[in-house]
Amino acid sequence: MLDLVRASARFQAQLDSLGLPNCIIGGLALQAWGELRLTRDADFTVLTNFENEESKARLILSLLTPRRPDALQFALHNRVLLGYVDGDISIDIGLGGFEYEAKIVERAVRFEFAPSLWLRICSAEDLVIMKTFAGRDQDWNDIKGIIDRQVSLDWDRIEFELPALLELVEDPERLERLLTLRGER
Repeated sequence: MLDLVRASARFQAQLDSLGLPNCIIGGLALQAWGELRLTRDADFTVLTNFENEESKARLILSLLTPRRPDALQFALHNRVLLGYVDGDISIDIGLGGFEYEAKIVERAVRFEFAPSLWLRICSAEDLVIMKTFAGRDQDWNDIKGIIDRQVSLDWDRIEFELPALLELVEDPERLERLLTLRGER
């Protein structure tokens, strides 16, 4: 786990040096906000804002070893770059450009994973929102862990942001399921 955090910190510093706004989402953020569970990769959101996206994707690719031979084309089509850093550490980079993705990066916080080892990660509220949006069984388990561990979640923000996102997946019932989970805690 410490190797993953160190590699992620180096990669984040490289993204910062290129002027690419970013933060960590997914399993590493869950380590900070929810129940601990094994994660073998780091998930990033990097704001490319739909402008010069190919050149930005090429810059990011220069920092890692692609996991696919068609990594650039795959990234431009699917909005995710898949690669390795430090030899075998998997990194998934979402190319962010939507308003909500910009908010995630803007609201990101620094979290100390080990002495003097800091990463910029999404807020606990944004992690709950993203996990609710994804809606897989493991996501609901992760949300329970976040709710249990974080006593002061900004529920107003969560309830404000989620409905528009849930319209995209045509599943507004997920908000009710989330609020039920909240009530159980």
